[in-house]
Amino acid sequence: MTDRFVLEHIKALQPYEPVIPPDAVARHLNIPICKIIKLDANENPYGMPPRARWRLANLATGHIYPDPECRQLRLMLSDVINISQDNIIIGAGADELIDLVVRLTLKPGDRLMDCPPTFGFYRSVSQIHNLTHVEITRHADFSLDIDNIRAAVNQGAKAIFLANPNNPDGSVAPYELLCEILELPILVILDEAYIHFASSTIDMAKMATVRDNLIVLRTFSKWGGLAGLRLGYGIFPKYLQNALMKIKPPYNVSTAASEAGIGALESLDQLNQQRDWIIKERDRLFNALQTLDWLSPYPSQANFILCRVSGLEAVQVKNKLLEQGIMIRYFNKPGLQDHIRISIGTPSDIDRLLEALKEIKV
Repeated sequence: MTDRFVLEHIKALQPYEPVIPPDAVARHLNIPICKIIKLDANENPYGMPPRARWRLANLATGHIYPDPECRQLRLMLSDVINISQDNIIIGAGADELIDLVVRLTLKPGDRLMDCPPTFGFYRSVSQIHNLTHVEITRHADFSLDIDNIRAAVNQGAKAIFLANPNNPDGSVAPYELLCEILELPILVILDEAYIHFASSTIDMAKMATVRDNLIVLRTFSKWGGLAGLRLGYGIFPKYLQNALMKIKPPYNVSTAASEAGIGALESLDQLNQQRDWIIKERDRLFNALQTLDWLSPYPSQANFILCRVSGLEAVQVKNKLLEQGIMIRYFNKPGLQDHIRISIGTPSDIDRLLEALKEIKV
């Protein structure tokens, strides 16, 4: 059977590599799933918020198509983030909104920038839509290279994806630098998936309501504890919000996901407390990792810590931990040779991780 109906640029696509689910890992290791510690995908280790669980357990309208505008969820979000619901769009995860924004604003061949090392889906979506992908490599400390960003704009780049805090290192771009980029004649898509874990950041979301070239994306997957339900949102200039509503699938967000999102917003006190716990564990883990002479952790403003590995390969560290049921992410690509990324878990998760790391011989 041939692939003659598949577009040529899709044949050459390098797909985004998602993590393996914990039940598959448990089967592979032949251990109970309760023994697995999942520190590889930056989820909330405390699970779904209590009101989200309650709303899902009492869902009575699963047989009816969902509200295509997610009115109730947008109204509640509007109150929480103090932004008009007319500037908010809900998506099936921020990933869907990333794809829709590209579909809305760029045509095949257009130049789309990102700044690696960063979230790999930006490159994937660029390839899916047959764009010219322009990589503006970050400096060694993961800071943005504004000179080369400006040069790429002068050469015709039309949009840029910026993760802030950045994934996988957790750094935050200075506000002044973001403003400098916003003054360039390009569309800026600011991905704030991890913004809830950052301190002393300027609220860029409000700026998206008054500028015509800024979109801010956020998600319920990290802080909100709803990664498995796929729920995200974006703050858009009104003209882009109107246009995107024309092209998004009419029932893209399920009733279950929308109800869970409403429940999460009803559980703000618990979620904010969990955020504080995660930040406390992040700081504890960072300090502990610094005592291991073969690991060099980077300061992070997200719910994960990136480390450079010395004396052995990052994949070896990943495999040694996996043997004990501990899942982490490893990297071995330009800018990230022999690096591991560890999501922040519960205190007991971190205790077990540290014990396992101390047993690794270099």
